[in-house]
Amino acid sequence: MVRKKVIVIGSGFGGLGAAARLAARGYDVEIYEKRDKPGGRAYVYEIGDFKFDGGPTVITAPFMFDDIFALAGRRREDYIQFVPCMPFYRIFDHNKRYFDYNDDEEFTLGQIDRINPADKEGYLRFVESTKAIFDKGFIELADAPFTNITDMIKVIPDLLKLGSHRTVYQYLSKYVDDDFLRICFSFHPLLVGGNPFDTTSIYAMIHYLEREWGVHYALGGTGAIVKGLLDLIQELGGKIHLNTEIDELIIKGGQAVGIKLQDGTLRYADHVVSNVDVGYLYGNMIPDGVKKRSLFRERVKRMRYSMSLFVIYFGTKKRYNEGYGLAHHNIILGPRYKGLLNDIFHDKHLADDFSLYLHMPSMTDPSMAPEGGECFYVLSPVPHQDSGIDWNLMAKPYRDRVMQFLEDNYLPDLQENIVAEHYIDPLHFNNDLNSYKGAAFSVEPILTQSAWFRPHNKSELFDNLYIVGAGTHPGAGLPGVLSSSIIAEKLILEADGRA
Repeated sequence: MVRKKVIVIGSGFGGLGAAARLAARGYDVEIYEKRDKPGGRAYVYEIGDFKFDGGPTVITAPFMFDDIFALAGRRREDYIQFVPCMPFYRIFDHNKRYFDYNDDEEFTLGQIDRINPADKEGYLRFVESTKAIFDKGFIELADAPFTNITDMIKVIPDLLKLGSHRTVYQYLSKYVDDDFLRICFSFHPLLVGGNPFDTTSIYAMIHYLEREWGVHYALGGTGAIVKGLLDLIQELGGKIHLNTEIDELIIKGGQAVGIKLQDGTLRYADHVVSNVDVGYLYGNMIPDGVKKRSLFRERVKRMRYSMSLFVIYFGTKKRYNEGYGLAHHNIILGPRYKGLLNDIFHDKHLADDFSLYLHMPSMTDPSMAPEGGECFYVLSPVPHQDSGIDWNLMAKPYRDRVMQFLEDNYLPDLQENIVAEHYIDPLHFNNDLNSYKGAAFSVEPILTQSAWFRPHNKSELFDNLYIVGAGTHPGAGLPGVLSSSIIAEKLILEADGRA
């Protein structure tokens, strides 16, 4: 029996998850990756003896990785080792007052007691209310394909009942009064490219998800997860082609039947799974003359896209893991919250102030840095390219502002101790990752761009083309893109009569 062929475009977690699942189901899988390493946004930068994870660093719902390996009759622990992060995050306000939280309810209540004791009862009611959102939004709907409008109509009453017309910040504010605590429990949409003041309250379930399964780190960095998945795929007979950019899809009779490489080579398959940013896929990879191409391209272009990111990866010859008050995951807030987010998401303005995410993996995993050194990643949300900012001119001044702020407030003598450094900006997301508008998380997660309203997991234009990754349902973040790979697997099995 000849195995059916699946081509996967892109090796981000959505593509790797789909490739692993389909290979475990007996498909002949080949991955085509533009860059010289797998991982997509989870690319690993290596400078000397420092290793820097390029993208996702917060690992929730680790059982989703367990499921992939179990499908192939393997144990995830034989490929990837997860360790819990405690606290999940350390969140600093602009006066350096901090708040920690984890999955220990008494610990978190104790932290709330330090800030505003009156909010403890409200926090418990908030958590209890998010269980219903979690059960509906994650357990029931995250890996359900929304390919027909009737799929959406069926769930609208439940979504309205759960208050999905409210934003995350509005929803949380019903329960918590303190301004700082409101930020601490509402920032999660930023992890998936959303503005807490715009994102549907369905995303309040992220806090519940973290409490349910914890926040973890993979020893060796996120790149170790990429390697573990790729090792599994190759053990199952799958192949990966690096440094191989695709020019366009091959479309015949309304079906995606393969890909055309930039050197003109044609590759054919029974199914094509795209882990390409949806804006780029529909804007750049559909051949001229294809029916509905222009109409759908304009629809995708009109969608709202997430913010972009400015990320600096740096290694120091000095250790900062003791006595400096930092944790593995640190969120450092500026003096403004809503105003800054408005600048980033609505006005597309590069503000003078910023809020930062400071990742410090060598605190947990010394292998990420040479002996005596420390490994960091600092991220600042910035507007996507509709801002008109010339990052060829602005990158260095912006880098200097961020690093000087860290030196002045959190990492003394930082710049004289830096021995390795690299940064990425919206140009990187646009040019290297083919992200439309340089958006770091593809389509923004607002209510009118959720579920059926997002670009579909099964292409609306062509049979045999399936979409995974941040731009399709259910959205960005590791649980989201892994759920999209489950949906692609289901749809392909169904198309082949194997449901």
